[in-house]
Formats: sequence, structure tokens, C-alpha cells
Amino acid sequence: MVYFVGAGCGAADLITVRGMRLLEQADVIIYAGSLVNPELLSYAGDECEIYNSAKMTLEEVIEMIKGAERRGAVTVRLHTGDPSIYGAVREQMDILEKEGISYESCPGVSACFGAAASLNLEYTLPGISQSLIITRMAGKTEVPEKESIESFASHHASMAIYLSTGMLEELSARLVAGGYDKKTPAAIVYKATWQEEEAYLCTIEELAATAENHHITKTALILVGEALAGRNYERSKLYDPEFSTEFRKGKDGSI
Repeated sequence: MVYFVGAGCGAADLITVRGMRLLEQADVIIYAGSLVNPELLSYAGDECEIYNSAKMTLEEVIEMIKGAERRGAVTVRLHTGDPSIYGAVREQMDILEKEGISYESCPGVSACFGAAASLNLEYTLPGISQSLIITRMAGKTEVPEKESIESFASHHASMAIYLSTGMLEELSARLVAGGYDKKTPAAIVYKATWQEEEAYLCTIEELAATAENHHITKTALILVGEALAGRNYERSKLYDPEFSTEFRKGKDGSI
């Protein structure tokens, strides 16, 4: 059996309870060593075999999993954040299905949520934004044209932009070209929730300079949107005394 486990965004205690227990039960752990906090490996048992996939190819990972399956071992494939976001898990799952190997997924805390916690943000403020767009700039892996930064920027929603720290001048220009004002609040969060985390609030036009001033070149998340300022939002209806819900009648008796 293979379990794809989300390691969370950094801090070792931000893995889910289920994920921690799977690590404790694993006979083999194959972890993404370039991004996963190695402290998480302390949850592994003394007899567990641990392998770093950072220097491995897809084919090598699969061969290791197949070898574990032949021995009846339980394998945990430990991915950074949540495996469903830029985790390259679908290609692994497809091969496992062809090989007749069973697998399950265990979610994790993605960096955009770790970063929000670090900055005490709410991405979905009433009257400001009710959407969070998770995207990335094109790099070695292309981005479909219909998912361009400009097209997403036109919505003026909150945005979490992954894998783009080395292209901040271009990112800023494209955000503005798409419709954001250059003074729109932004943030750079380096290694969210890790001990060495750094987080800086700025504006879209200041992104590149902020990263340069703090020597941040990779492993950072870019956040954009008016919600980052935490101002001029409307009160939530959920706790409005005038608003009725399934569990509470509003003062005006409305439904």
C-alpha cells in the first residue's frame, strides 16, 4: 500500500494527525528532500527505510515503490504542502494503477495557508474578495495561455503565486497589465512556518526590490490583493445580529 502524504508547509507540527500516524506506521518513506522539513522524519519508526527523492527520477521512485510492494511493505510518499498543488502526484498514481498497486492520499497544509497564518490574513473579506486564486508563473513547466497572470489579475481577487520568486519584475508588470493598481498590497513569505521564515508586506511595484533587499531568491510565496491590507471590508453576515441562520434567528426576524 502507498500513501501520498502532505507534509504541510514547513513546521513539523503542522502535518495532520493522520499524516503523522502514517509516518509512524511506514516501512518505507520516500520524501521530497528539497522542500520537506527533515524534522518530520523523526516520526518514522527505527526500522523504517528512508529515501530522499530529490535526486531521483520518476522511474526510480516507482521502482523503489514496486520493490517495497513485493515485500509487503507500507510506503509513504511524503510531498511538501498538500500533494494536490504542484505535487506531481497524478503521474505517479497513473503508473501505480497500471501496476495494480493500491494508494490513498492524505491532505496537508499548503504554503498559502501557512503564509496566511503567519501574517494573520483572511483572503476572503466580504466586500473585498470572495475568491483565492492559486497560480504560478510559467517556468520550466508552461502555464496554459488562458491561465495567464494577466487574466487572473483582471478579477482583482486575492492571489497566492507559487514558484515565481525569481521573476518578480515580470510578475509585477503582468499583474499591473492585468488590472491591479501598482499600489495594491502584496507580501513575500519565505519558507512559511519554518524556523527561518521571513515575511514582508509591500506593494506590487515593490515586490522585486523587497526580495532583493532581503536576499530572497527562491522558496517564497507571493501574495497579492486588497484583502492583505485588512481594511474597508464589510461585516460578515454569519455573526450579524440582524441576520438569521439555520441556527439563530436575527433580531428583525428575517430569514
